[in-house]
This record gives sequence, structure tokens and C-alpha cells, in this order.
Amino acid sequence: MAGLPQLIQIELSPPPRAPKPRWLRAKAPVGDNFHNLKRLARGLGLHTVCESAQCPNIGECWNHKTATFMLLGDICTRRCGFCAVPKGRPQPIDWDEPRRVAEAVAMLGLKHAVVTSVNRDDDNIGGAKIFAETIRQIRELAADCRVEVLIPDFQGLEEALRIVLDAQPDVLNHNTETVPRLYRAVRSGARYERTLALLKNAKKISPGMVTKSGVMVGLGESSEELIEVFHDLGSRGVDILTIGQYLRPSRDHLPIARFYAPEEFAYLRNEALRFGFRHVESGPLVRSSYHAHEQADATASQRTVF
Repeated sequence: MAGLPQLIQIELSPPPRAPKPRWLRAKAPVGDNFHNLKRLARGLGLHTVCESAQCPNIGECWNHKTATFMLLGDICTRRCGFCAVPKGRPQPIDWDEPRRVAEAVAMLGLKHAVVTSVNRDDDNIGGAKIFAETIRQIRELAADCRVEVLIPDFQGLEEALRIVLDAQPDVLNHNTETVPRLYRAVRSGARYERTLALLKNAKKISPGMVTKSGVMVGLGESSEELIEVFHDLGSRGVDILTIGQYLRPSRDHLPIARFYAPEEFAYLRNEALRFGFRHVESGPLVRSSYHAHEQADATASQRTVF
């Protein structure tokens, strides 16, 4: 009927199961760096998103001395439809966690540390302070290690964003994840415009900051919707974009609408580059922290807007 809001329909029933394409087969994690980091993280009571999110690149990244530590516990206050991190009521903030993360970074001789967290909507300011202190502690113990932060949206609180930026990370990342039409099912509690505002404000508050965002494909979006997202991110001055295939963690998560072929990722990369990103990482196994050290290197050149 005229005047009524249009309902958004998302098909939640799984499509017919198809075998995983050959290009989605990652190598099993092996090597001394992998085993040393795993052992050290256990000993220090730390969490890595590499394990919690079941990342397929864990072996490759850890052996390249790049790791992603997850702050603020391993229980998230949101229930996003794509994420493997456990949901529920988190434990109190652990104020000693930044020291232990920095100790692990220094002991392992990491060259590029990525620091992320679960959503802590119960204490956004406290969460931001943990990010900031972790950056400072890493700089104190491992001065040659670059620090990239992958932050939540802090429910739009500018004060929390300023706290993180004041600690001067090398890269500030906040993932867009999907197209606006699918936000309700994919990113519980998030808002597309809030994500764009955060990325824009990061450049406004800290003009020299390298910003980054990532999207998943295979959730039912169209190419046209993805390209519109690329335009939106490029117009907010985002420097680095990652594009990767969504992989369903379990039957309790959103189904895969389809698998993108490698040539489709190449097409999306070329389309994204039209909007001025300094680096675009696009491929089936690409995740937010995949080749993070190389992405940071690529931002040394001046940003060009096409």
C-alpha cells in the first residue's frame, strides 16, 4: 500500500550446499612462529582474533610475524550474523591486558601488530582507553613494531575515537562489512551511516592518519551495491580497502549466498581503485589483517583521487 515503509527481506534459509571451491583451500598452519605465538598467547592469557574468528590465513600471517590480538576479552556484546566470536555478557575490563599484549609483541619480535576487540557496548570509553594504552605499551617495549588498530564503532561516541587517535596508531581500521541493505541481519547493533561517520571523523580529527575498512562478499549483495559502498568509503578519504569472501562459521550463522570467483575479486579491485584508495587487497581468502604489513607499506605514496 502507498505510504507504507518498504520491508527488507533477507533469505535466511540455507541455499543448496555446494562444495567449497579449490581457491578457498588454505594451507594448514605450521612453523615455529605459529607454534611459539600460540604457546605465548596461552601463557599470557591473551586472545587472538585469528583463532576466535577461525581465520583461514592464521598460519601464513603468524609465520610472517604479523598477528591480531583481541582485546577486552573474548565475549562480544553484539550478535552479528557472520561472526564466530562468542556472544554474551563479558567479564570486567582487564586493565593489565595492554601490558601483556605488548610483552607478547616484544617477545615474538613482531613487525606489524594488529589490535582489535570485541564490542563492549557496556563501556565504550573504557574500551577505547584499553586500545590507547595497548598502543603506548607496544611502542614502549617494541619501538620498531607498527601498530594497526581495528576498532568497533563505539556506538558513535566521538570521545572514544579521540582517545584512540591520541595514542597515534599507524593505521586505524573500522570494517564496513557489507552493503547498507543487509546491515540489519549482518551487523547487529551497527549502522551504516555511523560507520561512514567514524571513518570521516578519523581524518578530521587526525588528518595524517592512515584509515582502512573492509567488506565481505557472498551474503546476497549485488555488484552495484558494493561499488556504491566503495564510492562512499573513497569519498570519506579511506586509504586501504580489503575485500574477501564470507565463510560461514557454523549453521547458526548467516548462509553463504554464493562464492565469488578470483576473476570477480580482480574486477572489484579495479572498480574500487577508481575511488582513490591507496591500496586495495581483494581475494577469496582476504581478511581485514591479511597482508597488513604490505598494506601499510603501500600507503607511503600520496593518495590520488580519480
